[in-house]
Amino acid sequence: MAIIASINIGQPEPIPGKSAKTGIFKRPIDGEVAITRDGLVGDAILNRKHHGGKDQAVYLYFRDDYDWWSKELDAEIGPGVFGENLTIGGVEGRKVAIGDRFIIDEVVLEVTSHRTPCMVFAARMGDPRFAKRFHQAGRPGAYCRVIKEGAFHAGEPVRHEPFAGERITVAEMMALDGRREIDPDFMRRALTTPVHYKTREDYQDRLARLF
Repeated sequence: MAIIASINIGQPEPIPGKSAKTGIFKRPIDGEVAITRDGLVGDAILNRKHHGGKDQAVYLYFRDDYDWWSKELDAEIGPGVFGENLTIGGVEGRKVAIGDRFIIDEVVLEVTSHRTPCMVFAARMGDPRFAKRFHQAGRPGAYCRVIKEGAFHAGEPVRHEPFAGERITVAEMMALDGRREIDPDFMRRALTTPVHYKTREDYQDRLARLF
């Protein structure tokens, strides 16, 4: 059985070396947290052009990926360091696919996309090369939309329901970041899933230009 290992909330904090602020510095909290279609109540989302929104209201990262990174970096890494709202144990993160659902009591989350690392993430990690390193690792975590609102607390069990249709994993999606050419058959497969609306629009436009 999967479990919420940690719930992590961020407040506005300066981006290292910049004057702007970010909500990427997530820290574990105790107690019950409410979740709406816009994400966790009390969590700071500052750059709404690239973060937040209905199709990436909640960001999940997985304990098995943290275990991998701890070995890779030769350091213990606590929950929330990668900017996730929920740290989930008992699920193999790289195999999570678009359309998979995570059910926590009455709350239902649906995976829409992978995380694309940015320079703010690299600054948070104190390594200007970390965005590239994160991408090469192929362990992106998963953005979700909120299908059903509610509340939960750390330690609650999580039911992982794999998507019954085409299996397009978050790791597969991440591998395509920056690609100028994407296989049309892959895009058609992805469009049969509840993929993030930005990806849907991009793939539809690409396919339309083929004819």
